[in-house]
Amino acid sequence: MGFEPPGPQKRLEAIGVTNGLPGALQRAFTLDGDFQPVPVPGRQDWLAVHREPGQTFDDFRRSQPNRPDTRRRIIYLQPLGDFRAQQSPSLEMLRQYAADFFQMEVKALAPISISASGVTSRTNSMTGQRQVLTGGVLHWLQGRLPGDAFCLLGITMEDLYPEPSWNFVFGQASLNERVGVYSFARYGP
Repeated sequence: MGFEPPGPQKRLEAIGVTNGLPGALQRAFTLDGDFQPVPVPGRQDWLAVHREPGQTFDDFRRSQPNRPDTRRRIIYLQPLGDFRAQQSPSLEMLRQYAADFFQMEVKALAPISISASGVTSRTNSMTGQRQVLTGGVLHWLQGRLPGDAFCLLGITMEDLYPEPSWNFVFGQASLNERVGVYSFARYGP
């Protein structure tokens, strides 16, 4: 597809004017080597086969993304299915990491079985493992979004797929609806 990582000038143009931003944010947008630019994609990378137009910081701000406020201030984690010790990440460690990373309150809800959610699943013909349709999970989560939630993220050890023609995805989200689902199924113990 001919993707070329943007050079320093293009990255500066994408960042735009930072004068009115708080000092910490201005420093975060400084091209000082703290963050490596996106590399040239390998043959199997997303950008090698999907054209992405990119997004400037101004484009992002104009999109009016959801932001935490006094009413929507908690990240909720909804475990879907089993999280067995020795085979799964610790739910408490995931909760604590998310709280530390996002600097927000994070609550883990009680696990719910995949079958109780009623979402569509299939058996992957290559792996023989059950997979859950991400769109069904996102729709189900929308109906369970707590009033004080900034977002609700389903987490699972089940494999995921976004549509019948795809093999799998690690996760999918609807940023406008404030829901997402992420799978740890393809990570080793």
